[in-house]
Amino acid sequence: MPERRTVALVTLGCARNEVDSEELAGRLEADGWHLVEDAEEADVAVVNTCGFVEAAKKDSVDALLEANDLKGHGRTQAVVAVGCMAERYGKELAEALPEADGVLGFDDYADISDRLQTILNGGIHASHTPRDRRKLLPISPAERQSAGEEVALPGHGAPSDLPEGVAPVSGPRAPLRRRLDGSPVASVKLASGCDRRCSFCAIPSFRGSFISRRPSDVLNEARWLAEQGVKEIMLVSENNTSYGKDLGDIRLLETLLPELAEIDGVERVRVSYLQPAEMRPGLIDALTSTPNIAPYFDLSFQHSAPDVLRSMRRFGDTDRFLELLDTIRAKAPQAGVRSNFIVGFPGETEADLAELERFLTGARLDAIGVFGYSDEEGTEAATYENKLDEDIVAERLARVSRLAEELVAQRAEERVGETVYVLVESIDDEEGAVGRAAHQAPETDGQVLFTSREGLTVGRIVEAKVVGTEGVDLVAEPLLGSLPCAEEAAR
Repeated sequence: MPERRTVALVTLGCARNEVDSEELAGRLEADGWHLVEDAEEADVAVVNTCGFVEAAKKDSVDALLEANDLKGHGRTQAVVAVGCMAERYGKELAEALPEADGVLGFDDYADISDRLQTILNGGIHASHTPRDRRKLLPISPAERQSAGEEVALPGHGAPSDLPEGVAPVSGPRAPLRRRLDGSPVASVKLASGCDRRCSFCAIPSFRGSFISRRPSDVLNEARWLAEQGVKEIMLVSENNTSYGKDLGDIRLLETLLPELAEIDGVERVRVSYLQPAEMRPGLIDALTSTPNIAPYFDLSFQHSAPDVLRSMRRFGDTDRFLELLDTIRAKAPQAGVRSNFIVGFPGETEADLAELERFLTGARLDAIGVFGYSDEEGTEAATYENKLDEDIVAERLARVSRLAEELVAQRAEERVGETVYVLVESIDDEEGAVGRAAHQAPETDGQVLFTSREGLTVGRIVEAKVVGTEGVDLVAEPLLGSLPCAEEAAR
């Protein structure tokens, strides 16, 4: 009997990439590949790259080079790049990085097993020529669902997409997905692509126009994940507030959330990637009052000075953003809010920066990401003439980052004395017991450090009282004498 082919998936970037990797894993396992955790134990190392900003691209290249170093020293015979950076640059990446034995785009995902086998056998699969994926779907959202059947949409795969006679290893009801870790948290793609045209962002060009997944597919995948022991579902896409617009109902998310929350075994549902300009009263109500739905708002503000926002092709201002936050907190005082911001954008003045600082000071955000502006090729902002000197951008980045660090620490201190419901994510001798409350998303936000691990188990949601802080992190005492029901635990 021939030795089994082995493959390792190395994932960089966001939660959407993690979903894509698990779909690739599902496709490969269904076709007989054996999945391993470490690249050094794999015949083929597949690196799912990120192509968002320069730092992420560098990390992707470093990961590819690190995997390439394994060749000749162990089992690894080939290194293959997939993901956003591979899709965005294609042949250009292949020429610049000959260490990669293959550079595969999204259109290759359906045939990923054959592609890897060809490369493993010493053959060559031509790297794809990048194209503007926004042009692959109709301009009208109403016409996209039928056209979407002919377009590669990573993370939207269904068992019917597998070759005839091939079925998911996890069973006939399983989605086209294979979990790559045992975490009690898993992301589910709600949609792909984006119709917004922010002047600094290249994502729509390589992820395409916005297209929703059907609610039945989202629900089936969430049910399957619950059967795998997942307790928290995180809904991801480039813009969750647009969900349903191509299905004829822009309020479809408000309908879907209660159904997800009622799935047996799911104790918390979290929605990420929300656009402030698209927030509506019904969605705020659904996120703040539906049992098992975390009152969590991952709002993409980016800035608050009106002139900078207009230059970014975005909408809003400091006062409108603060009003939105007041509306949210009037309904759910403990609601979690996070956002990212760009400083040093072309044309940004000292007055603009002061306006951003005014917003940050008044917003009481739980987590803040700050980035210094840099040109992204292919974007409108890259053509702007009123660029700031790099040293000015660096100075503003440091200044706002210091402020952000102080503010999130203050916000954490405000939570001392609160009762929170924490999903226990890890327990070990070195770190103790660690989890996340409803206002904390995986990877991006702070976490909860328990004062004791007695009686705690991974995957359990427990009631706890916040007794201290360590920067953005909370220190909490478990209250195991009165465990909450699942509905209370998600609040």
